[in-house]
Amino acid sequence: MSTQQRSFFFNVDWLTVFLYLILCTIGWFNIHAAVYDPNHQSIVDVSTNYGKQFIFICVSAVVGIVILLLESRFIAALAPAFYVVIVLLLILVLIIGRNVGGNQAWINLGGGFRLQPSEFAKFATCLLLARYLSGTNIRVTEPKSFLMAAAIIGFPMLLIMLQPDTGSTLVFCSLIFVLYREGLSPYFLIIAGLFITLFVTSLLYNPLYIILILVAITAFIIFLFKRNRQLIKTMLIGLAICIAFIFSVKFIYTHVLKKHQTERINILLGITTDLRGKGYNVNQSKIAIGSGKLWGKGYLHGTQTQYSFVPEQSTDFIFCTVGEEWGFAGSLTVISLFMFLILRVILIAERQRSPFTRVYGYGVASVLFFHVVINIGMTIGVVPVIGIPLPFISYGGSSLISFTMLLFTLIKLDSNRKSNV
Repeated sequence: MSTQQRSFFFNVDWLTVFLYLILCTIGWFNIHAAVYDPNHQSIVDVSTNYGKQFIFICVSAVVGIVILLLESRFIAALAPAFYVVIVLLLILVLIIGRNVGGNQAWINLGGGFRLQPSEFAKFATCLLLARYLSGTNIRVTEPKSFLMAAAIIGFPMLLIMLQPDTGSTLVFCSLIFVLYREGLSPYFLIIAGLFITLFVTSLLYNPLYIILILVAITAFIIFLFKRNRQLIKTMLIGLAICIAFIFSVKFIYTHVLKKHQTERINILLGITTDLRGKGYNVNQSKIAIGSGKLWGKGYLHGTQTQYSFVPEQSTDFIFCTVGEEWGFAGSLTVISLFMFLILRVILIAERQRSPFTRVYGYGVASVLFFHVVINIGMTIGVVPVIGIPLPFISYGGSSLISFTMLLFTLIKLDSNRKSNV
């Protein structure tokens, strides 16, 4: 074995690879449980979704190996080209794409297989964002650099929103954490949190009460710092923007958001109850997870799962299969594996000497974190249902391959951290 081969073998973060393989295996078995067909008992029967998932896992493994064998310098160099290709695919899907569930997001490849460009757009965006932010004299605190970074993130968001796929669009918002790590003021996160809070409270309570509270808080702060004219000016401008936003909430709710989205938010906030309609999926999911208790009902013994009470159980709601058949212990294990993986990705990002790899690593961590929190949150009814997969576990070739590319590219870049490449 040559010195270069030994270096490659020892430098690859095999712990991260192991976590990846464990999560893919868990996903495969839970897909088998979610859509189990007694007439096709073999877990590798390609006429079933669990058989197809086995093919996707094999393809993803090959993709991962190919990425590990690439030259690292090509990854950064090809980032703009890959971004352009994905953008073209996002435009193409709007023209010839297949409409599934109200979203024109898939390109039919034949043989029962489909390509979802929006999944690969996350990978392409993370790459190009890392390429841009790692450039010389680029600082996100400067308006020009910030706007360029926002454009890189925002352009695929706009194309995906036209499909329309709200869930995949919102995933890109998680990349604000990358900008924050690279120096963006934390006030942006505070402001984002404030507007989310105003949006929710404006739906639950009389907007006039909220405005009165904001006026009272602003008046109190101005009284305390009455000699600071700049602060007073900022507070008054902020108050005016908040009041304008509160009055625009009703317009956003009735004219911007789609009917099924507002219905899901109403159900989540307890404004309406619709256990047989829009709230059916979440209600059945919570029943399935709760019925698993501590240790679960056992593999292929989940009643909610086996009798198909939960729609989309092998994709968006795969976690309720984990909860029902493996119980609280199994659910905690899966969540712990994800948290360990995300923390591992952050550790990998922080130990880099290359700014490109560091920025890219935080992009990977942000996308994974958003997917895990929102997907699991959907199944237990703490966030609205927006339809995004659980990484490495939900059924789907585009999802699994894109997440594999996302993770293994970081592993490859990390393997060269001690070199000058």
